[in-house]
Amino acid sequence: MDDAAPPIRLDLRGVKCPLNWAHAKVRLEQMSRGQTLELILDDLRGVRDIPRAAEAEGYVVLESTALDGGAFRLRIEK
Repeated sequence: MDDAAPPIRLDLRGVKCPLNWAHAKVRLEQMSRGQTLELILDDLRGVRDIPRAAEAEGYVVLESTALDGGAFRLRIEK
């Protein structure tokens, strides 16, 4: 996997659910299968709901991690 493309990063701090999912979904739809989207969020509702919504749409949630400063990182593979 040395030739794997780096993740596409989307900083959604300050964006509340459901708008943060709408931004993520638009970006996921533009990506190629196998690419990874990395989201940075600070909305707890989004951290809870985005993984469920992504899996319901057929995407794979690879990671959900708390970061310093109250933010979270979600990694979703198309």
